[in-house]
This record gives sequence, C-alpha cells and structure tokens, in this order.
Amino acid sequence: MKTIFSPLGTMFQVLRQTFEHWNANQVPRLAAALAYYTAFSLAPLLVLVIAFVGLVFSEELAREQVMEQVRGAFGQSGVALVGSLIDSASRPSEGVISTILSLGVLLLGALAAFGNLQSALDTIFGVEGRMFNWRDTLRDKLLSFGMVLMIGFMLLVSMVINTILTAVTTFLLTGIIGAGALLQMINMLVSVAIITVLFALMFKFLPHTRLQWRDVWLGAAVTSILFSVGRFAIGWYLATTTVTSAYGAAGSLALILLWIYYSAQIVLFGAAFTHVVATRAKERREQERAEKIGAGVTI
Repeated sequence: MKTIFSPLGTMFQVLRQTFEHWNANQVPRLAAALAYYTAFSLAPLLVLVIAFVGLVFSEELAREQVMEQVRGAFGQSGVALVGSLIDSASRPSEGVISTILSLGVLLLGALAAFGNLQSALDTIFGVEGRMFNWRDTLRDKLLSFGMVLMIGFMLLVSMVINTILTAVTTFLLTGIIGAGALLQMINMLVSVAIITVLFALMFKFLPHTRLQWRDVWLGAAVTSILFSVGRFAIGWYLATTTVTSAYGAAGSLALILLWIYYSAQIVLFGAAFTHVVATRAKERREQERAEKIGAGVTI
C-alpha cells in the first residue's frame, strides 16, 4: 500500500533536504528580520484584529481573548507591554484628518509584517528576479490585508467553537472526572486545525509562485504541529531562563522579540518543508507524465 510519502521519497530524505534548504537560505537571518518587523507591527495588527472581532462580539471580549493568547505566549510581563502598546495605538485622534492619518499609519504598520513575511517566503520558495508593477504591489497589499482579516476571522471562529464546546461539556460531562482535561484536548485539536488553515492560506497565496493544494495542506499540517509544540517549548524556555533579565526594563520587549524570532524560524522551516514536498511531488508528476508519453499513452 502506498504511504503518504511514497510519491515524495522517504521521510528521512525529505527532512534532510528541508534542513539543507533551511540552511542554504539562511533562515535565522530571515527570521531575525521578520521578528524586527513583526515587533513593530504587533500593536497595529492586534488593534485591527480586535476591531474586526469586536464587530461580532464586544471589543472588551475580543481584547480579553487576544490578551489570553498573549499571556500564554509571553507571560504576564508580556501582557503588560502588549496591553500598553495596544492602548497607545488605539488611542483616538482629534479631528477627521488626524483620525484618517492615524488609521492609515495603523494599517500600514499592520501590513508591514506580512510584506516582510512574503519576502521571506519568496526566498524560501526560490522566487528570484521578479519585476513588480503597481498591480503586483496592490495585489500584495490586498493579500496582506486579507491575511489580517483572516486572522481576525479565525480568532472569531475559535471563540465561537470554544464557547460551544464549553457549554456542551458543562451540560454533558458535569461531575465526570477528566472532563476538564477532555475539553483542553479538544480545544488544542481545534487550535491546531485553525492554525493549519492559516498556514495553508499563507503558503498558497503569499509567495509569488504556484503550489498545489495537496502539497500545501501537507506542509501546513506539519508546520502547524511543529508550531503548536514549539510554542509551548519556547514559552517554557523563556520562562525558565534568565536571558531577559540582562535587558532590565527592556526585558519584556526582548522576551517578545525572542519569542517571535524562534517562532519565525519554525514557520520558515515549515515553508522549507513545504517547498521540498512540492518540488519532489512536481518532479514525480513530471516523471510519470514522461513515462506515459514514452509508453504512447495520451495525456
């Protein structure tokens, strides 16, 4: 019986080529640049996400959910810093012109991280020497804005599913031992599924290249699992190490930068894995096509 990797070679070969591709493209350098841009885009991005989710739920509830995710990643010190950044970025301006300018700066700031992410993905997927016109630039900005909305939508879906699961679990499993652990496991699986969809959309539409959905889903699933496991591992490492204490008052900012930096490396490793999978699958399809043509089979 064919396994999922039978058209792609052995898992060892795929992982070896992924590490080689990861190293050849200097992913740590790409991750450092991405961490820098994302740190400055974090506040406007979260403001837009909160505003989008607030259209359905209250902004207070949306902010509470966002800050809960921030707390899980950065701890209480990170919550204080991110909260103050969101407050500063969302502070209303006086006058119509000032408000419009503030919204424009907010939007550009949120899109900056996705622009850098797109550039990093182009490097990973081997997109070189492409000439961009104003249509390409407009398309990229719209895609980046779409990713912002998609993050908000996925957070919205997560909130709805979590509410439903909590209600169902409370109704059906009240008094049953282990009900809380079961709910946490279901929430974790839902979270992995949502992150998989986000990575699939990211790998499919952000790079300036065409990928098959079958290759994208496999890469997105692997990236989602690595990201979910890595998120806890990075959080544990940063919580137990004293690396941030050396930065004094800037320790919270250093914590956020380190978390984004390590997370970016995981995401870009997933992109490299997706590139290897897609390349091997394409070569296999071309080989099968050539064999059919050689055998006189009409395609």
